[in-house]
Amino acid sequence: MIRFHLPRLSLFPNHSLSTINSSPKTLAFPSFSISTISKTKLRFAMATYSTFSDSSNFLFRQLFEKESSTYTYLLADLSHPEIPALLVDPVDRTVDRDLSLVKELGLKLIYAMNTHVHADHVTGTGLIKGRKPGVKSIISKASTSKADLLVENGDKIFFGNLYLEVRSTPGHTLGCVTYVTGDGPDQPRPRMAFTGDALLIRGCGRTDFQGGSSHQLYKSVHSQVSTVGEEMLYNPRLTKNEETFKNIMENLGLPYPKMIDAAVPANMVCGLQELK
Repeated sequence: MIRFHLPRLSLFPNHSLSTINSSPKTLAFPSFSISTISKTKLRFAMATYSTFSDSSNFLFRQLFEKESSTYTYLLADLSHPEIPALLVDPVDRTVDRDLSLVKELGLKLIYAMNTHVHADHVTGTGLIKGRKPGVKSIISKASTSKADLLVENGDKIFFGNLYLEVRSTPGHTLGCVTYVTGDGPDQPRPRMAFTGDALLIRGCGRTDFQGGSSHQLYKSVHSQVSTVGEEMLYNPRLTKNEETFKNIMENLGLPYPKMIDAAVPANMVCGLQELK
């Protein structure tokens, strides 16, 4: 399933990606003691290559796994002494690649998180936790799956001085959430929304299974980034009325996801079955 991030979150109308829920909480960055080696030079080098962001204190990398057409995102706070980082939607097949990049960039990985319970690949969170015991896994409480931290709409996930807001965006699955970069002068600009499969570029994730591969919905797999404004204007599903949208989603005729029977049970325990 090809995912993407959406800058310019302010273009959403008030009702989009902002459903109200109770008792939001804050997940603070835990304390670690790591050695520092030429951090200033490293931060400068990384900041000049922080794609899609104007913020010099924010590192952003978009990584791709070709078998499931999945994007994984690496985020880090370059201004914090320990350069805390998190991975959004890691894949089991690319854990070695992801952890190697984290090490090369001198980051301290603290969270491995999922937008939802995937059905087209096994999440890499379990393997990452096995290799990096200090890392905590995150998924939504509504997914009814297991993780170290279960988040709800309105929660904030801090990594250093930066944070992601949790937005409940059910549809593809009941437990889908979108992670949105924080709002404030010290937060990345433009704002980004990591939507999982709830919203795709010129499409959206299928709704006939708990989850499933949805890269078939793309007009062009070469599209990696979009904006909220673009999708509101040109997404062939979001521009339809509710009745037409439901009819489209009920008649997609997509095949049964080939990985669903293996992926979903593993992902309900955050991929920890892989540790066996």
